[in-house]
Amino acid sequence: MIEVGKFNTLKVVRQSEIGVFLDDGDKGILLPKRFVPPGAKVGDELEVFLYHDSDNRLIATTQKPIAVVGDMAMMKVVAVTPQGAFLDWGLMKDLFVAKSQQISFMREGGKYLVSLYIDAQTGRVAATEKIDRLLSNDDLTVKENDPVDLVVYRRSDIGYVVIINNVHTGVLYFDEVYEDLKPGDKLSGFIKKIREDNKIDVKAGVRGYDRVESETEKVLNLLKKNDGYLPYHDKSDPEDIYRVFGMSKKTFKMTTGALYKQKKISFTQTGIKLEE
Repeated sequence: MIEVGKFNTLKVVRQSEIGVFLDDGDKGILLPKRFVPPGAKVGDELEVFLYHDSDNRLIATTQKPIAVVGDMAMMKVVAVTPQGAFLDWGLMKDLFVAKSQQISFMREGGKYLVSLYIDAQTGRVAATEKIDRLLSNDDLTVKENDPVDLVVYRRSDIGYVVIINNVHTGVLYFDEVYEDLKPGDKLSGFIKKIREDNKIDVKAGVRGYDRVESETEKVLNLLKKNDGYLPYHDKSDPEDIYRVFGMSKKTFKMTTGALYKQKKISFTQTGIKLEE
């Protein structure tokens, strides 16, 4: 079964001068010649993205869109009409967001956070700015410590409101992130805490010592590039550590502690040193 607005793996059933046709259980879906991988032949399976072209024909492409149906992403307006706006989503055909689906007064050149869906009347992929109605914490699909995908939604007084796995909302506190984020930014994180009212606190990165495993190589590589010494330690300013290592001070201490136990580094009065 094919899915419009998503990637599908389909078999080549015939070739023609204009491209190849992929099996959809009917007449086939065209993958235009410019997108056909070199050497593709009948019987091969290709991963393609499906959408409708300007003539409302279902068509395939090997181009990678910025987002697929169900995703939320920041996109740039490339044209505005009385009926709505067109967004650049990385394909030859721009993505339409009807005026009735806009919250902002969309302007050409502006960037807006939208969600992609299938329009019930046309069957085409479309976009909407009305994201709140798609989000709910009533029935949670996550639990504490689960790894999640995050999209920055907006700023609040205490931190960033983020969209969790495209279905829930949570808060990433200002004192637990060491960079300026803006709406549409995507990052990986995990569920830190779920409160009684189903409000969710999240943290960026991966949890606990899972993170240490992915950060040790970063510290070792930085030491190797700096003649085996770096002037940072557990008394260094958190912002300096984040600027150099791209990690929080807590993660830095956990990582260097793990490396010390492995006898790969030593601590000096002024920093850390790579052991031979």
